[in-house]
Amino acid sequence: MNRASLDKRPDEVATMFDDVAPKYDVVNDVLSMGQTRRWRKVVVEAMDVRPGQRVLDLAAGTGTSSEPYADAGIDVVACDFSLGMLKVGKRRRPDIDFIAGDATNLPFADNTFDASTISFGLRNVNEPKKALAEMLRVTKPGGKLVIAEFSQPVVPLWRTMYTEYLMRALPAIAVKVSSNPDAYVYLAESIRAWPDQDHLAAWLQESGWEGVTYRNLSGGIVAVHRAHKPLDSTPDGGAAAIAAHTGPVAKLRRNIPRSAR
Repeated sequence: MNRASLDKRPDEVATMFDDVAPKYDVVNDVLSMGQTRRWRKVVVEAMDVRPGQRVLDLAAGTGTSSEPYADAGIDVVACDFSLGMLKVGKRRRPDIDFIAGDATNLPFADNTFDASTISFGLRNVNEPKKALAEMLRVTKPGGKLVIAEFSQPVVPLWRTMYTEYLMRALPAIAVKVSSNPDAYVYLAESIRAWPDQDHLAAWLQESGWEGVTYRNLSGGIVAVHRAHKPLDSTPDGGAAAIAAHTGPVAKLRRNIPRSAR
C-alpha cells in the first residue's frame, strides 16, 4: 500500500502536516513554480463573495487561502485538522478565525455559511464524499461551493511529463527545501491516485450539489469545480450534536492554546 492510500488515517495525515507547517507555504511556492498563487486567485474570483457574507475555507492550513477574504472584509472561517498548521496561521493572522475540525464531521450547524471552499485538501480526506456532504450541510440553500484540486492533465504528452515531475523531480527538490521530504512523496502519490475531473464532478452530484461545472487550469494539472446547494435543501437533523463541539472535534479545538486561536 502506498502513502496515498485512500484509506488514509486522519491522525497520520494531520501529524504529517504538523511537521511541515513552518515552511509549508514557502515550499509550496517553490514546488509549484509560483503557480499556487495564481490558482488560489482563480478560486477567490469563482467564489464571488462580498462583505457581510460568511465563508468556510476548509483544509485552510496556515490560512493563506483565507487571507483574500479577510482582507476584503468578508467573515471567513479557516478550518483544518492540523493543529500545527492552524497555530502557524493564527500567529501570522490573528484576525482570522481558525477552528480545528474534521472535514467528515464539521463543527458547524446546518446552513451556517453563504459559501464554502476547499483548495488542495479534499484528496487528503479519508472519506471525500462524506466531506462533500458535510460541506453541503453547513452551506446555506443557494450557497456555492468552489473546489480547487490537483487533477489529470488533458493532453497525453503533458500528462506524461507532469507524472515524471511528480514522481521524480518533485521528491528530489523536496529533499533540498523541506524538513520532511516524505510528506512531498505523499503529495506526489496522492495526486497520482486522485480521480479525474469528471469523477469528482460525479461525486459532487451524488452528494446533492447542483449546477456542477469545472474549469481546467495549467492544462488540467488543477481543476476548479463549482456547484451550488439546492434552494429546497433541508437539514439532516444531525446538526445539534455537531454544533455543540462534541467528540473528537471538541478535543482538537481544546488542544489549541487560547493564544493560538
